[in-house]
Amino acid sequence: MEFKDYYQILGIDRATAIPDIKKAYRKLARKYHPDISKEPDAALRMQEINEAKAVLTDPEKRAAYDQLGEHYRAGQEFRPPPDWDAGFEFSGRNYEDVDLGEFSDFFTDLFSHVGRRSTGSHHRVRGLDRHAKVFIDLRDTYDGATRSVTLHAPQTDPQGHVYLQQHNLKVRIPKGITEGQHIRLAGQGHPGTGGGESGDLYLEIHFTPNPDYRVEGKDVFATLLVAPWEAALGTSLTMPTPSGQVQLKVPQRFPKAVESYD
Repeated sequence: MEFKDYYQILGIDRATAIPDIKKAYRKLARKYHPDISKEPDAALRMQEINEAKAVLTDPEKRAAYDQLGEHYRAGQEFRPPPDWDAGFEFSGRNYEDVDLGEFSDFFTDLFSHVGRRSTGSHHRVRGLDRHAKVFIDLRDTYDGATRSVTLHAPQTDPQGHVYLQQHNLKVRIPKGITEGQHIRLAGQGHPGTGGGESGDLYLEIHFTPNPDYRVEGKDVFATLLVAPWEAALGTSLTMPTPSGQVQLKVPQRFPKAVESYD
């Protein structure tokens, strides 16, 4: 395998800044793009140009390549030393998930593995947390319950269109939870990278609107209709509550008759 001088391929020197590298690339691409070029070797030249740009516009790959290139010339027989990239940290794309047929063996031998560096043991990154608002019945907070919750997660298809992916979760509703509190589902968030743990999913609790009750914090309010004479004289009524029926005593509100004397 021959060593590739990417600077020579793009017609630039080693001190060229990235913006100027991109300019040189665009100029050559206009000349050698197979769709418009009449050069007999346009496809091969375009592959080399793309490969050179992929390395020289990536600061991490460029730094490692520059150190390696100090000891080789273009066309020289080459085998990468096993420790050629020791001490360099790489991030970004893992080239194992693309078609390496678009790159040369030279590129593949050097860079096909570097994406793993960004997700290796030194780059364990915890996944992001996710949040969702869910509605439960007020009765569920009195005794606790287990309910099925349906969530819709936005996804993007290969064409860039957004769609909703539905998934169902079994959620335990703890007794006494109040409106606005969160239920944490450990590990149900976005997956981590480099062996990092997944994020969590936080469900923000709200109560399904109920025509009979109004909730404020831990207090539940209801309107009780009574007849005028019941309000005046007092009575006992059976009243429904989220936890069942209760006996309610309505106190007398009408003042007692004033005794008269002759």
